[in-house]
Amino acid sequence: MLTWTQIALSELAGTGVLLALGVGVGANLALPATGGRAGGNLMGAVGWSLGVFAGVVVGARSGAHLNPAVTLGMIASGAEELAPGVPVSAWAVSAYLIGQLVGAVLGSAVAWAAYRQHLDAAVGAQAATRAAPRRSPTLGIFATGPGIRSWPHNLLTETVATFLLVLVLLSLAETPSALGPLGAALVVLGVGLGMGGPTGWAINPARDLGARLAHALLPIRGKGGSDWGYAWVPVVGPTLGGVLGGIAAALL
Repeated sequence: MLTWTQIALSELAGTGVLLALGVGVGANLALPATGGRAGGNLMGAVGWSLGVFAGVVVGARSGAHLNPAVTLGMIASGAEELAPGVPVSAWAVSAYLIGQLVGAVLGSAVAWAAYRQHLDAAVGAQAATRAAPRRSPTLGIFATGPGIRSWPHNLLTETVATFLLVLVLLSLAETPSALGPLGAALVVLGVGLGMGGPTGWAINPARDLGARLAHALLPIRGKGGSDWGYAWVPVVGPTLGGVLGGIAAALL
């Protein structure tokens, strides 16, 4: 049986790898002097999906949830264990959730460190050429945001996308296959390509909140605000979607 610390560290490491690569691909796409500039939505979706693959490999010891929606979805499905040898309990759930959030913050900070020079140069050049933008010039690299801001519709999109994610992941766990981490990555890729357009597909409360916290705390030059008015949507929507996906998986 894993200890609280082992669970938390496994989830921290897996989620940290996921966010380092995911935020990294966002920076590679957005910043003007990088090699991946303007690589397009497909590059972003593939990058995040490969981040999931890598994170699942690293966090395998705890079952590599990497996502509170997955943890809560498993509980809603009636699962007796969160991973082999980890019975469902309040202490175990707290280890998963804390590890995921801290890992998301730290992984985002790693991506920031790798791209710091590019972030500072891009924002400095923008400020020198025109007035400060109404929206943060860097937040989109870290956290999600809607193309059209409408809280009811944005909430619905995140709920539906996460419902599909958790339903398929839990069903995949019951399907005889040897896909392993690749299966999780392919599910995330499908959800991102199919449902990611309206809100940027957070589908993971820790992924968005952790990266948003990192954006708020890190010394990013001219970063602007972190849009806390919207921040509840990519937390509440995926949480609802995860629970509903777990219930649906139990019924099928």
